[in-house]
Amino acid sequence: MVIHEVDVPGVGKQYEVATNGETRFVVIVHHDGRREIYRREGPDADAEKLFDLDAATAREAASVLQGTDFRPLDLDDVEVPLGDAIMEWVEVPADSPVAGETLAAAGIRAETGATVAAVQRGAETLANPGADTVLEPGDILVAIGSRAEQKALQSLVAPGEGETA
Repeated sequence: MVIHEVDVPGVGKQYEVATNGETRFVVIVHHDGRREIYRREGPDADAEKLFDLDAATAREAASVLQGTDFRPLDLDDVEVPLGDAIMEWVEVPADSPVAGETLAAAGIRAETGATVAAVQRGAETLANPGADTVLEPGDILVAIGSRAEQKALQSLVAPGEGETA
């Protein structure tokens, strides 16, 4: 990861971090501890201001980002009671090839090996959905399967990526 640091005379310092792709995360740290947070779509794009943080809030946010209270696990090394199966939540985008299909027609289990244990639709949870359950854009599929099966499910549900049975 590359972090560009620049002195801003009379203000403080500017830090710019390249994230995934071309997007940049920019933080201006003022001498009084205040932070301005910006987003840039690329190295030559104009920055869009997202928000300000006072010094105390910036320190609290930094501790969250550092993971001082919670450290995510390396899931490749974690053993779970389901063997090699894990539970994931997968959103059905509006332009997903499975949107508007029933679970059976989408062929989720046949194509990916993952099992849909529930469908979260807004505030409603459809537990143990039947094969005739129609998938709607915005549905969250609660799926159980191995990492490979979960990855296959993500691909199947992704816009323009998956194929229906």
